[in-house]
Amino acid sequence: MGLAPADCFYLTHPQVRVDPAVPVPQWSLSEDGARRARTGAGRVDFASLTHLVSSAETKAVETAEIIAAHLGLAVTVDELMHENDRSATGFLPPEEFERVADAFFAQPEISVRGWERACDAQVRIVGRVAAHLERIPQDARVLFVGHGAVGTLLKCHLGGWAIDRRYDQPAGGGFWYGFARAALRDRNATGMAWQPVDG
Repeated sequence: MGLAPADCFYLTHPQVRVDPAVPVPQWSLSEDGARRARTGAGRVDFASLTHLVSSAETKAVETAEIIAAHLGLAVTVDELMHENDRSATGFLPPEEFERVADAFFAQPEISVRGWERACDAQVRIVGRVAAHLERIPQDARVLFVGHGAVGTLLKCHLGGWAIDRRYDQPAGGGFWYGFARAALRDRNATGMAWQPVDG
């Protein structure tokens, strides 16, 4: 039996305004990020979407709203679809952030510097995606808008792979992949290469 075609998509928010004085979940899209989201809203891949579900973080909601406005859809906002909880450290300079992120993926059962464990963040994001798909009609096409780390953890689950940062999106954000909803159960998804939203 062949694999079902992709009817769901996961998109990470594009570039943001980095402001160490503002909590990370409240960061907004930068001008480049908003421009990329506007370009992506016109993608042929997204033209037949029927439902949009977004993390409640500002940058994700802004991304989802740009796409929803283009398609004439509403956005369902889910407080539990947030990025991995990094509040224990708050903002970290880029080089330090990358080192901690490497450890987050490399040691999924351990809380690195007080961050949410990767294994727990994976259970959370997989559970929220599954909960939304249970209420959304089977013939719907759904876009989930969120974040790089939890998007990668979801991808690892869908492909049946151990958590590993090699499945992470390229730098910068604003990338997406498609999957069939049955892969949440079967963990056999293929063809989930990250693609730029404005590519």
